Amino acid sequence: MVRRRISKWLAGAGTTAMILCMAGSAWAQQPAQPNMDFTQPSADAPPAEGPPSEALANALRLYQQERYQEASVQFQRVVEGETQDAPANQQKAQFHLGKSLYHLGFYQSALAVFDEIVERGPSHLYFNATLQWLAQLASQLPEPADIVRRVGRYPTTALQQFNNNESRGLYNQLLYLMGRSKYRDGAYDEAIALFRQVQRQSPYYVQAKFFEGISHVNARRSQPGVDAFNEVLHAIDEGVEGIEDEDRMSDLAWLELARLYYSTRHFESAIDSWNHVDVDSEYWLDSLFEESWAYFLQQDYPRALGNIHTLFSPYFSNGWYPEAMVLKSVILFSNCRYDEAEEVVAQFNERFGDLRPEIERYLQQYQDDPSFFQFLKNVREGHANLPNRLRPVVETAFGDRTLLRNLEYVAQLESEERRHNGMPAAFRNSSVGARIIQDISVAKSFAIENAGTLARGRYTRAVEELGDLQNQATAILIEILNARRGQLSQEMQQQQVSVDVARANRVTADEEHNLWPFNGEFWRDELGFYRQQVVSRCGR
Repeated sequence: MVRRRISKWLAGAGTTAMILCMAGSAWAQQPAQPNMDFTQPSADAPPAEGPPSEALANALRLYQQERYQEASVQFQRVVEGETQDAPANQQKAQFHLGKSLYHLGFYQSALAVFDEIVERGPSHLYFNATLQWLAQLASQLPEPADIVRRVGRYPTTALQQFNNNESRGLYNQLLYLMGRSKYRDGAYDEAIALFRQVQRQSPYYVQAKFFEGISHVNARRSQPGVDAFNEVLHAIDEGVEGIEDEDRMSDLAWLELARLYYSTRHFESAIDSWNHVDVDSEYWLDSLFEESWAYFLQQDYPRALGNIHTLFSPYFSNGWYPEAMVLKSVILFSNCRYDEAEEVVAQFNERFGDLRPEIERYLQQYQDDPSFFQFLKNVREGHANLPNRLRPVVETAFGDRTLLRNLEYVAQLESEERRHNGMPAAFRNSSVGARIIQDISVAKSFAIENAGTLARGRYTRAVEELGDLQNQATAILIEILNARRGQLSQEMQQQQVSVDVARANRVTADEEHNLWPFNGEFWRDELGFYRQQVVSRCGR
């Protein structure tokens, strides 16, 4: 049975996948405030047990003088127990070690220190004080560093310590990060409650409203989702600060609105939303493809086929839209144009039929995650020397933004390695120097493994979807055979349109447009405006 469907990633599960692709975007890259320190040890924590050792007292003086290299060496000695400081003083040294590493630009090692504090929980003297520094690290490290998970270890009540005029910006950031943690855990109502508290003047307001909308979508509440995405657009129009790429954010909001309207069968509103995505946007081709399904379900076949015509123009030779050919064959089949539908299926099989095993053979040479990561890196840098037939599917599969955030994370860690190598020998050879390089190495190993796993998963999904489309193409051929035998099912007969409906879809010009026959040559300013007339042969 030929299925009328929108692609998997366009449906509900795909919305989440898309959001994971944009989640680690430049939104997280807000300016750090390294000298901002609003917090103190937990109020209910016991006092320090005895005076600090000479090493700790000296380290604290060095920290106050912003001599972070020397301070961190001494703090590390205290943490390791070399100075025989009491446990409370060791915790104080541990917290200040994390802050020193942050000031030195060793963000991954600072995160490792603060993570140890978070793992101890409220029993650590500086558990609450660490929350502020996690927020500041979120401004420095890409999302795969998983600071959201650490923030999620705190109760929401812990945020109230920052709910004052002095630390309002930090409070808004932590509301957003905590909301992201609840969102990831599937606690959508809790996430929404947190996102809604982010103030409009905060740099995190727009992304909080966006994730509020996605939370409503996942909770299957369409109208609140529409309201949230519309607020994103209004805020951008009104010039809310803190958005690094306003055009991209606007495009994403329009895409989510379109998908919501599509899922609730408000096709006109969906089409209007897709049409707001600019031709220069990285999402424009996606919007054309998705819009084609809405036109198809409205039986506006000229526009659906015109969009597909654009997708396969020479301007987008590296585009990857095999499903568009399947949709084209379904449209022709629905109009009882069996010979043409069969021809499109033949073109699909010629173009994609043997591609799946070819992709699998090519990628078999990358057996483990590190080698797959290197392949991914080479693809992104244009050094992969891919066969031309494989380039579109591989580059599309590896274009996922979540995947690219992992590449960014590895690059960040390599930058910190270079920073370490440039430090004085006495620092590099100290205990804290050894700790830094170990923290970076462990994080880098995990980041490469995660990136390789993600890349392999994206490629596997692309191959599986191609196999699914091949099955659909075969199903169309079976239905064509049944139609010629006069054995169409009642459902398929209902899908086929009458001659009267088809006549309503003839292409005509109006006062704003001219009608030019296509002569085989594509013009860039015509892309997106093509219409392909199709006249039904059903009922003849």
